[in-house]
Amino acid sequence: MPEPRSVLVIVTQQIGDVLLTTPLIQAARERWPGARVDVLGFAGTLMPLRGNPAIDELIEVTRERGWSPRWALLKRLWRRYDLALVTQSGDRAQIYGWVAARERSSLVPPAGSGRAWKLAITRHPLVGARDRHAVLEKLMLLSPWVALDTLSVSLTPPPRAPLPAEFAGLRRSPSVVVHVPSMWRYKQWPVEHYRVVIEALLCEGVQVWLTGAGNDNDRGLTRGLLELGAAPDLIDVVGRLDFGQLSELLAGVDAYLGPDTSITHLAAAVGTPSVTLFGPTPPTEWGPWPREHGAASPWLRRGPEPARIQRSGTARAPIVLMQGPSRADRDCMPCGKAGCDDHRDSRSECLERLAPEAVLAELRALLARSRSEA
Repeated sequence: MPEPRSVLVIVTQQIGDVLLTTPLIQAARERWPGARVDVLGFAGTLMPLRGNPAIDELIEVTRERGWSPRWALLKRLWRRYDLALVTQSGDRAQIYGWVAARERSSLVPPAGSGRAWKLAITRHPLVGARDRHAVLEKLMLLSPWVALDTLSVSLTPPPRAPLPAEFAGLRRSPSVVVHVPSMWRYKQWPVEHYRVVIEALLCEGVQVWLTGAGNDNDRGLTRGLLELGAAPDLIDVVGRLDFGQLSELLAGVDAYLGPDTSITHLAAAVGTPSVTLFGPTPPTEWGPWPREHGAASPWLRRGPEPARIQRSGTARAPIVLMQGPSRADRDCMPCGKAGCDDHRDSRSECLERLAPEAVLAELRALLARSRSEA
């Protein structure tokens, strides 16, 4: 294949997955500096990519099922690109890649009824594998053209934007961003555990910023915590900041606490010292990616006993990943399922049993390090 003059990266996934695609986008830009590099993704998920200098155009597609709403877009995309990099194995992503590009490097499933036709339409198939980090899996789509073991890999956060005027002058030190909500219950550390941590931080003079999206789920999970304090000690920015403003906020605080969610990946990308809480999800696949890490997984599937705490990142941007204990009746953590009952609204006993006192101790250590460096 001649050197591509146009590349389409297809990432029809959630916001966090989109952010984890930025090392692939950056590597494609560096490999083909003169090529056009566009990204196609679901409407409402591409915010982390706005302002990314490696990207020429963002193309939004609907989440609706059926192809009738997409005919105009499909006609516009028809063989517009020399190469498509398809970052997931779902049917729609594969069809977008086949329509848009003459050649494709695509993630394909290891098994299943759709495997055969997906292998047939891609020249460079990458078979999905357990315990392969999502960042590395996406980067491996460039393996035919790039030696990955030479790369220093970082996520690209969106450009920082000024905080709204009502919050611009409130930041002080020490300060912590606490992201309470998870999209799915099985990833949710109990709100009462967050309450214990936030109450202790406020008593110790630490400023706390509460973040989240503007939806009912996030507002509902944080609403009961607002009684713990008021600005400038406890500041509610749930649903009030875009991704650029979140980058600005995270860059100016001393530490971050959050679950397995997109803002945790953003904190790692910005370089904020972080404590992140994992339950059934394997960190080997979805742990926050440290800045300037080599092209190898930064995390084990489970941390060492008894605390199951893992540490990665640079001295200036440390990341502490904490995993709760297994269920009382079995050694199951991390199970890789959607909680103990394997559905999105399931409880996860491993997260419920992750003690707030242990989390608070790790946050205090990060804050002490920040004070000593200051």
